[in-house]
Amino acid sequence: MSERSADNFYKVIFASCEDMSELADESVHVMVTSPPYFNAPFDYHNVFPDYETYLRLIRNFAKETFRVLHKGRVAVVNCDDMLVKGEKYPIVADVTRIFLDAGFRYRDKIIWKKPDGYIRISRRSGVLIQHPYPMYFYPDNLQESILIFQKGKYKYPPPNPESRIDKDEYLKEKWFLSVWEMTNQMPTGKEDYPAAFPPELPYRIIKLFSNVGEVILDPFLGSGTTMRVARENRRSCVGYEIDPALRRIIEAKVTSPSGEGDSTVEFISR
Repeated sequence: MSERSADNFYKVIFASCEDMSELADESVHVMVTSPPYFNAPFDYHNVFPDYETYLRLIRNFAKETFRVLHKGRVAVVNCDDMLVKGEKYPIVADVTRIFLDAGFRYRDKIIWKKPDGYIRISRRSGVLIQHPYPMYFYPDNLQESILIFQKGKYKYPPPNPESRIDKDEYLKEKWFLSVWEMTNQMPTGKEDYPAAFPPELPYRIIKLFSNVGEVILDPFLGSGTTMRVARENRRSCVGYEIDPALRRIIEAKVTSPSGEGDSTVEFISR
């Protein structure tokens, strides 16, 4: 693929990523996404009838990701364990096992640490305040996991100057650590998507694992954050999203004045 930004494309497919038949085998270079939180009380309450239904979605999306990803490239999943109606679900462990079973190898895990003031003492953690005795400890969560999987081994090509990583930024923002401190993207109005992850997350992944002109995939596109970041950094992007009502939000975000290159978005409904 050409390195020129004019050759880039942006495509949104309104369909489930369990079937990404619109994409050819080994047609994307990096997958980065944040799947739905399993029945999160505030964002996805009772979306899935049971945990096995949720894991089936993850299994199908992992298999399709393995198929469409270039050999040697990475798939990055932002997720975390979920507390639903008093039951804690080991989502990080289950997602890891599913991706390994799909054929990926485990490369790394980054801990995304949210600001200390993001969560105050809740009813869960406050139990110990009321009952300061053993077995009453239930910590509040201040982190999420960024799981990095790789499809086989990568054959390093000659360096491309256009894709050079800014070493000053790398050092200043401490990308070299396994803990990244980033502020969560919170809704600011009725039109905002409730669970948007911070642009800084796909930005770092795209810069660290892709070249200018390559194709980024987000199978759970949501409001289009990954696509916007890909465009601003001269990468193409394909996103899958099941909610067609988000089209206007995606289009407004991706075609905003910031960034360079072709901003036309193609929308496809299956």
